Amino acid sequence: MEKKQYDLVVIGGGPGGYVAAIRAAQLKMKTAVVEANHLGGICLNWGCIPTKALLRSAEIYSYLHKAEDYGLIVSGASFDISKVVQRSRNVAKKLSTGVQHLLKKNNVDVVDGHGKLSGGQAGSHEITVEKNGKPHLDLVAKHVILATGARARELPHMESDGKLIWSYKDAMVPEVVPKSLLVIGSGAIGIEFASFFRNLGAEVTVVEMLDRILPTEDYEISAFAQKEFEKQGITFITGAKVSDLKKGAKTVTAQIESADKPRRITVDRIVMAVGIVGNTENLGLEKTKVKTENGHIVVDEWLRTDEIGIHAIGDVVGAPWLAHKASHEAIICVDKIMKQKDVHPLEITNIPSCTYCMPQIASVGLTEEAAKVEGRQISVGRFPFMGNGKAIALGEEEGLIKTIFDRETGELLGAHMIGAEVTELIHGYGLAKTLETTEKELMSTIFPHPTLSEMMHESVLDAYGRAIHI
Repeated sequence: MEKKQYDLVVIGGGPGGYVAAIRAAQLKMKTAVVEANHLGGICLNWGCIPTKALLRSAEIYSYLHKAEDYGLIVSGASFDISKVVQRSRNVAKKLSTGVQHLLKKNNVDVVDGHGKLSGGQAGSHEITVEKNGKPHLDLVAKHVILATGARARELPHMESDGKLIWSYKDAMVPEVVPKSLLVIGSGAIGIEFASFFRNLGAEVTVVEMLDRILPTEDYEISAFAQKEFEKQGITFITGAKVSDLKKGAKTVTAQIESADKPRRITVDRIVMAVGIVGNTENLGLEKTKVKTENGHIVVDEWLRTDEIGIHAIGDVVGAPWLAHKASHEAIICVDKIMKQKDVHPLEITNIPSCTYCMPQIASVGLTEEAAKVEGRQISVGRFPFMGNGKAIALGEEEGLIKTIFDRETGELLGAHMIGAEVTELIHGYGLAKTLETTEKELMSTIFPHPTLSEMMHESVLDAYGRAIHI
């Protein structure tokens, strides 16, 4: 069988893998990407991008029902779920084609098939590419980057069937909008689907094992979010777990156990959103020194495994499971391989997190609780959307921006937001953290008026008793 020689072979063409390949090509490495399904990975094809297209449709539909608040008259508003889904799939297809173009433009070879390590040694790793379960091509490379991503976690005896019990993939291509829906898990994925289906009219219940929804977010933001979602009609059951599911002909009955009382809920559909697990199987890792732990590949700060020349990035190396984290790791990994100057390890607290529900949620850095656990003396600022002219003009008065500073040094420790378009604002605080900006520099920054971004400034001012508009 033919053996093709490369400087780098990337296994997986998602937002980590294809970025790594393009960066390597920029640095004059002969590079190949091996991808078994779709370029762009889960994020582009079945995650970040198509879900945002779905949520946009639901957002517009919800605004149509509030048209009179804006002095507009709209009657008979309805939706066609098949066209909503088709638009989402078209968006994903367009971007996947774009990734293919970028790889071709950068002279990266794209190999169709499943790649796995099949032998070799430091400086010469062999990768066998399989199609339809049969080997059809061997590649050899000095360096290999594993960027195989992750898949939805399944609960025992509650596996998705694509009919009554949905995975996130199933929930993205519904043939009908169920009248009632149970979402198991209240992380970003669960909340986004809860928001989407509620805005299209479904009766939605969310079950969360921990004592609050969105448990990785700041406690205050989490509480604010729950109140807003409850106003929209979403029901939450926290501190509870689903112990059993019984499928009927057209409905599912869930047995829910909680501290107060057990209960049964019968719904048309269930969405499983209980986390993800890394794709570490069938990669030939058993032939290497690569270690796995809790379903993820173990790497050092430079994304190196214990096998010289084999690296791993993205969801397969663990949380946070975010596309932009994978892309950033890709650059770090390749730049370190090529001994570029000014390469820095990933700083986890500088990674922004966004949830695209209504209202949106975004954060970066430490929560107030985490800062206190670290023993920090902190100053906390808050500014409500109802105090901002642009928010009022938009009709988006429900929201909050919260900033947390180290009282002694002025270091920005964290920022947490809920409200309209906060996912487009959070990068400002992310940039501030990367630049190690202090409160004085943020206070001295001129924010344009009228914008939502002015609330970022006011929140910083409030942390030091200097807010003007509250």
